[in-house]
Amino acid sequence: MRIAILSTIAWRTPPRHYGPWEAVASNITEELVRRGHEVTLYATGDSQTNADLRAVCPRGYEEDPEIIPKVWEALHISNLFEEAGQFDIIHNHFDFLPLTYSSMTRTPVVMTIHGFSSPGILPVFRKYNNKVHYVSISDAHRADDLSYAATIYHGLNMNEFQYQSHAGDYLLFFGRIHSDKGAREAIQIALGCNKRLVMAGIIQDQAYFDKYVKPHLTAGRIEYIGSVGPDERSSLLGNAAALLHPIHFEEPFGLSVIESMACGTPVIAFNKGSMPELIRPGYNGYLVENVSEAVEAVENIPGIRRANCREHIERYFTVEHMVANYIDTYERILATTENER
Repeated sequence: MRIAILSTIAWRTPPRHYGPWEAVASNITEELVRRGHEVTLYATGDSQTNADLRAVCPRGYEEDPEIIPKVWEALHISNLFEEAGQFDIIHNHFDFLPLTYSSMTRTPVVMTIHGFSSPGILPVFRKYNNKVHYVSISDAHRADDLSYAATIYHGLNMNEFQYQSHAGDYLLFFGRIHSDKGAREAIQIALGCNKRLVMAGIIQDQAYFDKYVKPHLTAGRIEYIGSVGPDERSSLLGNAAALLHPIHFEEPFGLSVIESMACGTPVIAFNKGSMPELIRPGYNGYLVENVSEAVEAVENIPGIRRANCREHIERYFTVEHMVANYIDTYERILATTENER
């Protein structure tokens, strides 16, 4: 099968540290190549892949302020669609803008919907509903008036996540420093149970960080260590007693949740969005409604068998599972397309 993968150009594919959409696009690309498919990755010029890399933008615009996002996004997307006839399937990980090109080619377009940044973008999805084949990343993250080809959960390359059978002495917040992700609440939880908290992630809202995080930073108590890349990620996740995920939005998936469990670390999350699809309470973590319930859950974490967390990911959330489901989806779409011709 000849497959084009359209990644974003915000960050390199795979990302050096932050970049969940790029990470997923990379995992799919590399596993498709491993399975013998002819894959072309459209991404930044510094991306790393075993596929055929086609790039017009040299670096991610989040990493190079001289790159004007809209200019290079237009060049990047058009570069693929001008070559669309070379492929059996186009798989879009870029967001909604490439949908506007989809009627200009007979090549079927699959889109993984990583998130709806605002209800304001839904008119684009509605216009191309039933033209583009939408894939949701959880059952929770579906718009009622859109049609979907499948729900396919994200999957990890398990070789990148080392299992740790023994917990360390700290709680971990691993995500964007933003109100959506609940950095403030993570601090409240740690203070409430008198546990050390390590915080890692990009600062997406500097004012929020300055008001709710920075005043609490104390060595050995509440520590912010910046954004952590793949080299440090496994150790940081695996040595934590628990991952705190007190989100304040309907999160479509949550890569850090399955990454934590892949390392053996249970997760305490606010019960929103896709969290019930990832976490089995009492087995690999806890779903809670507020800070006080999270404090209670921390006390129960030692009763969770860490091997449960790893086994759960191996069973449901590996790159092999993910890509097998995508291949099934591609094949169903191609069979339907052939029947319509």
